[in-house]
Amino acid sequence: MDKKIIIGAIVVVLVVIIGAFAFMGGSHDSDPTHLTVAAHSNIKEPEAGFNPLTGWGCGHQNYNPLVQSCLFKTDKNGSIVPDLATGYSVSGDGKTWTVNVRDDVKFSDNSTFDAEDVAFTFNTAKQTESELDLTNIANVTAVNNTCVKFNLVEARSTFIYDLRYLGIVPSDSYDNSTYGENPIGTGPYVLDHWDKGQQAIFKINDNYYGDKPYFTQITLLFPEEATWLELAKSGEIDVVPVATSALNQTVDGYQFIEKSAGRAQGVSLPYLNDTGIMYNGTMKVGNNVTADKSIREALNVGINRQTMCDEIFAGHASPEFTGVDTRTYANPDAKVADGDVSKAKQILKDGGWTDTDGDGIVEKNGLKASFDLYYPPDYLDRQSMSTVFAEQAKELGIEVKLVGADWDTIYKNLYSSAALMQQTSPDPYKSIYQQYHSKEMDGFYMNPNLYNNSASDRLMDEAMHTSDLNQADSLWSQSALVNGGGWGPAGDAPWVWIANYDYNYFIKDGIDIGKQPDGLGNDVLINICDWSRTNSTA
Repeated sequence: MDKKIIIGAIVVVLVVIIGAFAFMGGSHDSDPTHLTVAAHSNIKEPEAGFNPLTGWGCGHQNYNPLVQSCLFKTDKNGSIVPDLATGYSVSGDGKTWTVNVRDDVKFSDNSTFDAEDVAFTFNTAKQTESELDLTNIANVTAVNNTCVKFNLVEARSTFIYDLRYLGIVPSDSYDNSTYGENPIGTGPYVLDHWDKGQQAIFKINDNYYGDKPYFTQITLLFPEEATWLELAKSGEIDVVPVATSALNQTVDGYQFIEKSAGRAQGVSLPYLNDTGIMYNGTMKVGNNVTADKSIREALNVGINRQTMCDEIFAGHASPEFTGVDTRTYANPDAKVADGDVSKAKQILKDGGWTDTDGDGIVEKNGLKASFDLYYPPDYLDRQSMSTVFAEQAKELGIEVKLVGADWDTIYKNLYSSAALMQQTSPDPYKSIYQQYHSKEMDGFYMNPNLYNNSASDRLMDEAMHTSDLNQADSLWSQSALVNGGGWGPAGDAPWVWIANYDYNYFIKDGIDIGKQPDGLGNDVLINICDWSRTNSTA
């Protein structure tokens, strides 16, 4: 590339970064009780405002909503414990959950919180078009001021996660058209003001019923990933995510904090053959290469996950095989030994795939082992992983053609092409049931490859319906490998999971973030009430 062009590009990038920071209102604040946080790309600025009923804090991603509190919360050990709730019980058939709630809580507008607010929140959220799936709720009723009853369509062992993540809104004053910009809640903070496209400033809620947080003000910024490192170097931001390209960097005055998250990244492989079917007239269905089990097995056995973790994530990741390796319901037997190129090539040969024209790519009945892999180019980690995956696949004799595209385009091609995806949720309903249970075609991004296995389905259904959580974990685990099939790589291998990538942050020296639960590193503010600044210098 011409040197002038390179210098010009660097100047443009710097101008954009500096302009972006200034635009976001960056300014030095010497009050030690004020905290400025650059939000991770998974906590995007909410277009519909800070409204749990449209996805703030719940839905696609789960995180501390700051303004609202939930019935339950996660403690430092990772256990789900009461927050607004004081306890709960489940009926013998698992279809009725009764939750008792606190009687000493006021919303930030001084109105009184009670069970009617809980019933209103869940009944309304069920009707709201968001990514929060509450279709299993038949109805929610307030028995009295401190008791609410959830009637479910069918028993669901994972319902505690719905109770954990939906922030409660006030039934008396809620207005869907205005709530997002003027949220009222019972959480530790209130929204002071929101400069759309720039920042949201939260101040302490004097009515908060829990321990008062040390930080009396939080400024939340929503920057692009490309500006993260420069924001940290500016020294004006207290908490900044670390981009993949900066994993080997240090910034003076900042700690490098690594948090586990169970963030599994991998490649979904279309499971059905291409028979000419189109979904909704727009989505091609099936892929005759990836539908061949020997292709999926060879990729899972032949790639070297540890090499990818080292090369892409500088060691801030671990090999991932099933998408839930770090969860309590993981199945170690469903893993395979990887990095074995010779075995992968033998699997392909046994499956009828051979290189007959000497171009390095195997064929079967005239069909080349070649398929498209879609990835979002805005995410450097996924772009890098796609590139290395394609390079390693080529060594096996499989051609992977990379296609960088926006999410709308990726979603339109999920049923016929591979896609680089990730999942983080600790809820097995999301990370297993929605990901692997057979379904009718719906265009939804969960179970993107239309995987199906009736034996695995039965175990997942049993896991959903049992009221014994330990038994549920065992059933989820078994569904990964059943009768030689199942969704693990040792079974039907519908995915090639590759890495479990930790969330990393530059956090200014002197800030103590307390003890956080493992596996939830995407929600760095999960325990914000335990944070403090020990050097009293902002």
